[in-house]
Amino acid sequence: MSPLPQHADHAWLRPDAGTELGSRAVALDAAGGLAETVRAELETLTARHGGSIVEPADAAVVLTTAERAEVSADLGALPGEGFALVHGGGRLTVVGSSDRGLLYGYHHVRRAGSGVLDAADGTETHAPTQPIRMLDHWDNVAVHPGMGQVERGYAGGSLFYDNGRLRPNLSRVEHYARLLASVGINRVALNNVNVHALEARLLTDGIGDVVRLAEVFRPQGIAVYLSVSFNSPVVLGGLPTADPLDESVRAWWAGAVDRVYDAIPDFGGFVVKADSEGQPGPFGYGRSHADGANMLAKPLARHGGDVFWRAFVYNHRQDWRDRSTDRARAAYDHFAPLDGTFDDNVVLQVKHGPMDFQVREPVSPVIGAMPTTRLALELQVTQEYTGQQQHVCYLAPLWSQVLDFPFGDDGAPTVGDIVSGSDDAPSGGVVAVSNVGGDEHWTGHPFAQANLYALGRLAWDPTLDAATILDEWLAETYDDEAVREAVRSIMTGSWQTYERYTAPLGVGWMVRPGRHYGPDVDGYEYTPWGTYHFADRDGIGVDRTVATGTGYAGMYPEPWACRFERPETTPDELLLFFHHVPYTHRLHSGTTVIQHIYDTHFEGVEQVERMVATWESVRDRAPQAVVERVQRRLEEQLRSAVEWRDQINTYFYRKSGIPDEQGRTIH
Repeated sequence: MSPLPQHADHAWLRPDAGTELGSRAVALDAAGGLAETVRAELETLTARHGGSIVEPADAAVVLTTAERAEVSADLGALPGEGFALVHGGGRLTVVGSSDRGLLYGYHHVRRAGSGVLDAADGTETHAPTQPIRMLDHWDNVAVHPGMGQVERGYAGGSLFYDNGRLRPNLSRVEHYARLLASVGINRVALNNVNVHALEARLLTDGIGDVVRLAEVFRPQGIAVYLSVSFNSPVVLGGLPTADPLDESVRAWWAGAVDRVYDAIPDFGGFVVKADSEGQPGPFGYGRSHADGANMLAKPLARHGGDVFWRAFVYNHRQDWRDRSTDRARAAYDHFAPLDGTFDDNVVLQVKHGPMDFQVREPVSPVIGAMPTTRLALELQVTQEYTGQQQHVCYLAPLWSQVLDFPFGDDGAPTVGDIVSGSDDAPSGGVVAVSNVGGDEHWTGHPFAQANLYALGRLAWDPTLDAATILDEWLAETYDDEAVREAVRSIMTGSWQTYERYTAPLGVGWMVRPGRHYGPDVDGYEYTPWGTYHFADRDGIGVDRTVATGTGYAGMYPEPWACRFERPETTPDELLLFFHHVPYTHRLHSGTTVIQHIYDTHFEGVEQVERMVATWESVRDRAPQAVVERVQRRLEEQLRSAVEWRDQINTYFYRKSGIPDEQGRTIH
């Protein structure tokens, strides 16, 4: 491993961490490429903290694999990526199902420290709930006009590419791969789903760059994927068509896939955005999305690869006057009828909500409507609509709510259950858009590292508590307890704080078009994008009921269809997503919609003011580079929160004519 400089931001793998394991006598009895990664980790850790690598008989901690383990405990059949912790005979034995499981076991013990190392005799097993734990990078090889180098990226340029070429020094990518492996990520897509010319060529004459990146990720157990254009046979192969049923097109893709696997035998597969926001797709040839996905799946299947087919398909040229067309319905309308028609190595990638990663949306009904299709829940770690890594917004509570949502009555399978698969349902997992770039702090805002950490931990175990994950990240990242307590105070509830001073009650959007940062209440209201709030002098919200609206509420199973159909039974936080109501409508809290808008926007600003004061109280104890970066970000968050408060409150005061009950100044 190429070490980062000692002064660099190592995120949660800081050099002085891992003391408890690094100070012990440890032994490694395992073979394989990932076992060698564990060996290198142990050598560095013990050298730094005074421990030693010894023979198994002399070790306090033994790391091994199931085929070599000499333990009295009955381990049963360890899952493929799992590991067991066996305490007995005065030592801890970490038993991986394979060298991959051993790598994850090593990081678990390093992270847990004395709590695991000194536990009582006994055996416990650990395994990931989600088979797929993947990050999609929206990186362009070169800066693309209007998009930058990382589309919807808020942490500088690409970690992989610079000025149209692969970076010659990949030491930061090596450390990034370690960060991902430490939280259980096992797949990475290397380029933007909106595939431009240079990214398209990664499939052909740019494959050498993909080979080099695969070499960096492989020692951490991470397979690499490429986003590909559906139109590649035309733009790369010179064919007159990309029709998925055309034999020459199928032959072109088969040859392209074979050449990729000749260069990268453990290549993961493709990610595809088709018929979406101007991207080409099977609709252009009168074909279905199953036709398109299965055409790619067949040559990949011969090599054990998958195609991740994004369900983000909707009409982005909508007439804003037409209230019968509903963007929220689109993915369900397009894909639910296709359940059972996709090949086994197609993974349908479904955004967690029906719109586009808003601060509050209902769970996408597509997830509960396709029981015979492999599904991956798509989340967004990069904060496109949640502050763009200028604002503190800890997203793990949002993701936990999504993963815990049950598709039915008590005892019904949750979102996490559905995408993980079962004996009766195909397995999928969790995919998320990465928030990392070339920024010195990896994620722009140093606290945004916690979202990347939490994504991996929740993909491994969706039952983990968001507060517990935050405490883990704090313990691994900051060594000063006062700093940890301050950051905990700032980040706990920060998602709800962001929601308070931005778009209320599930209505979403209200952002500046294009950039999606800062308030613009009517920015998308009269555009073709289908992102409307329909505020008028009498009320606000979108009628998505079956009785009088778009019918979207009826796409859910019971009891949700009935609950979402009526304002009285719809959760307050989603009221305006499902219903157009008067400003005087009373929420379950007892307050009116208009007063809720006023109150929450004032409260949100006050909470950001407390964040600023909290950070000021520990600025002399935290690393100086972090202090200055966080201070600048918090100052911007406060400025932006005030702007949101004043614009939202002023807009709805003028629209409704109803004053604030508390008599506060509304600009």
